[in-house]
Amino acid sequence: MAFAGKWETESQEGYDAFCKLLGIPDDIIEKGRDYKLVTEVTQSGNDFTWTQLYPANAKVTNKFTINKECDMETIGGKKFKATVSMEGDKLSVTFPNYHHTCEVSGGKLIEVSKAGSVGLTRTSRKI
Repeated sequence: MAFAGKWETESQEGYDAFCKLLGIPDDIIEKGRDYKLVTEVTQSGNDFTWTQLYPANAKVTNKFTINKECDMETIGGKKFKATVSMEGDKLSVTFPNYHHTCEVSGGKLIEVSKAGSVGLTRTSRKI
């Protein structure tokens, strides 16, 4: 149940380079750079609901069960099938253009997204 709760972005590393690699327009990158993304997670055993609240009231909610294929959606509205796995204490999933892991370490939610050699690390604190 370590993931459960409400989290707010504290810091990001590699944000600009990662967003550019994914083809996100410069004006959207600018708006999101200092935005305090809020992530809400509910967990019941292996079942998760993961919601991220973006600028301009945009919201993406994905529901998944560990090791079961599910329907997911990106912030850009792209829908895809994926299987979220648990590797040790980390959640791991492959999105269409990148690989994403999440873990709780030192009371912080650490999310790492990688596309080739370009990565984004987002650290969030519980609120």
